Amino acid sequence: MSAFEYAPQGVCSRFMQFDIEDNKIHNLKVVGGCNGNLQGIGKLVEGMDIDEVISRVEGIRCGARPTSCPDQLSKALKQAKEQL
Repeated sequence: MSAFEYAPQGVCSRFMQFDIEDNKIHNLKVVGGCNGNLQGIGKLVEGMDIDEVISRVEGIRCGARPTSCPDQLSKALKQAKEQL
């Protein structure tokens, strides 16, 4: 299992941490942002293939912002894939 950290940009959350094992995401924790929503996202993506998560959340916007916490998660997962 490999651990990854990511500092989101353009959103309320300040820090993302997660593990990847066999191309699946585990233990997503997000600091800052909408706590309930981010806990929900963590539960929903637990054990999912990272490519599936990327395809589902990439490009989601938060209001007028050009990004969102889910979109930032897709960026974090892409970055993690490059390091695997």
